[in-house]
Amino acid sequence: MDPTLILVLTTLIKIVTFTFMLTLPMVAYSVYAERRVSAIIQDRVGPNRTGIPLTLFGFKKDLHFSGLLQPLADGLKFFLKEEHTPSHVRKFFFWIAPVLTIVPALLTLCVVPFGSSITVFGEQVKLVIADIDVGPLFVFAIASLSVYGITLAGWSSNNKFSFFGGVRSCAQMISYEIALGLSVIPVLMVFGQLNLSDIVQSQADGGWTLLPLWNEHGSVFDADYWKNSGGQWLLMIPLFISFIVFTISIFAETNRMPFDLPECETELVGGYHTEYSAMKFALFFMGEYAAMIVGSALIVTLFFGGWSIGFGLDAHVADWAFGGLVHLVAFLTKVIAFIIFFIWVRWTLPRFRYDQLMKLGWVVFFELALVNIFLTAGIMMLVN
Repeated sequence: MDPTLILVLTTLIKIVTFTFMLTLPMVAYSVYAERRVSAIIQDRVGPNRTGIPLTLFGFKKDLHFSGLLQPLADGLKFFLKEEHTPSHVRKFFFWIAPVLTIVPALLTLCVVPFGSSITVFGEQVKLVIADIDVGPLFVFAIASLSVYGITLAGWSSNNKFSFFGGVRSCAQMISYEIALGLSVIPVLMVFGQLNLSDIVQSQADGGWTLLPLWNEHGSVFDADYWKNSGGQWLLMIPLFISFIVFTISIFAETNRMPFDLPECETELVGGYHTEYSAMKFALFFMGEYAAMIVGSALIVTLFFGGWSIGFGLDAHVADWAFGGLVHLVAFLTKVIAFIIFFIWVRWTLPRFRYDQLMKLGWVVFFELALVNIFLTAGIMMLVN
């Protein structure tokens, strides 16, 4: 088969698989997980009944499935609700704002490696849609566009509460994007490249960024490992700082608690989406959860080995017929763990005051991330 045709077909298959068969169902069931986890934290039940209503067809009992069909019911509800556009809004910008929120979140998935590789049409195909050499730069460039959707939503609504929410979101995302970008630089300095697939492969061979329990000298149980790995453990100091700054900045970039000031219901009713309903509101909702999934995927990719299983087993797993799918499962397991962490934080911590939020971004994280770059450079010079 023609190589160009193979490239086009495999790319289309990866787009459909990763975007529509993995990410969008994960968005839906992240909402379900949020409701169930919050119910556990607050000592209540949560959605546990929505299933197949067999009683409508004459049976004696419905199949509840622990409420696992709740996302389908919620999606159907959004489709059937009346699409209302208030007369006082700026209609074109009001309509396009939800799209500008969700599309950047989905586009950034193009450069995230979901797994190692599989054989398709007799060719080895990497489980990443776009294997480019500027992955982190692409993510930051595209993800930053989502602020336009939120800002336009607040401005076009002609509502003072929506406008305040849009302005807050714009200031917040600009503030924390600087710390977010600076926090990644030590990781890129250590690996010496910008290709996310190669960064994950380096972690599979030489130990995860924050868990280097194995490398080319063996595992932590071997004497040669400890003779030759002192510098790798020393670099964990700045890399751990990068992880803390990057993770908290992701919370701020995705408007998650305790950084959800743009939609603070106690002050701004619903924030930038106060005037939205039906599918337009659903797109904002999906955009937030899609951004949370992308943020979790980036944390896993940069700091916890991505699709790597670890302990030097990846080379053996890659020889299996379905080794790429095993790596895909490992990657999704890590991402789901961080999604649950996002949910746990939301229902545990109160939100910041706005002055505290801005002070943390500009006075603490900006300086900390900048100093951390010099610390990483100093340790690398010392080790080498």
